[in-house]
Amino acid sequence: MSEYDGRLYEQYSASVRRQVQSLRVILDSLQAKGKERQWIKHQSHGELDDAKLIEGLTGESGIYKRRTEKEPDPGSPQQKPKRLRLVVDVSGSMYRFDGHDSRLTRQMEAVLMVMEAFETYEDKFKYDIYGHSGETYTEQFVHKDRPPKNNRERLNTLKLMLAHSQFCISGDHTLEAASHHTRELAAEEERGEEADERFLLLLSDANFDRYGISPQRLGQILTGGGGAGGAGDGSEVNAYAIFVGSLGDQAVRLNKQLPSGHSYVCMDTKNLPLILQQIFTSGMLSTTS
Repeated sequence: MSEYDGRLYEQYSASVRRQVQSLRVILDSLQAKGKERQWIKHQSHGELDDAKLIEGLTGESGIYKRRTEKEPDPGSPQQKPKRLRLVVDVSGSMYRFDGHDSRLTRQMEAVLMVMEAFETYEDKFKYDIYGHSGETYTEQFVHKDRPPKNNRERLNTLKLMLAHSQFCISGDHTLEAASHHTRELAAEEERGEEADERFLLLLSDANFDRYGISPQRLGQILTGGGGAGGAGDGSEVNAYAIFVGSLGDQAVRLNKQLPSGHSYVCMDTKNLPLILQQIFTSGMLSTTS
């Protein structure tokens, strides 16, 4: 990197250094969530158990075995990586109102925090980053198989986000982004791409009123009820909205209208590790309650 880029990167990195360490502690503590496939023996139907042939000749009925899914034991290590897709808001309003509440700066810090914290955790997490704006909801910034490997690549990701927000046309594709990416993540399993569990984090500046966006519709999508039904409709994905900007009490009002536990307001980057911890552990807590 040039000397200027080095100073610029350090400016962002220094703002989230403590948060990166906090997030790494959280990543270290995550447990397995995905169910394991195993054989259940002594069944009255299913596939014949070769070890039970003699019992079958004597008339016993429990000579079959079946494949079933078993919840992992508490504290079990992950056998498969967790899957995360971060969909960031790079709309024109993010750039326009950054001077009002630092929303774009805060989001760029959040993205840098994720990129730095997840480095060397490829065995536990596979992530990618997309953007949504008035132009598109599929702008890719980070590919899941090619995460940034150094400071220069991470800074280039931030520059791309900034440039898109600065020059894109007005409009909003928040609902399309939520629907498309939940379905895309769910479809990965149909394609045989295994993951311990899947997460979608949709960042937004809560500028819904201007474009007539329905919080109820977003809530349906986040909870898996916004697809067409059937496989790949997004119901297999843990989806959440995180509001990183607000004019007045927009974000607070939206948060109250969305399903409990599926949305958060983050007006300070230092709170993001705690929000991510709540998100990553919420599914696990729901299965043990």
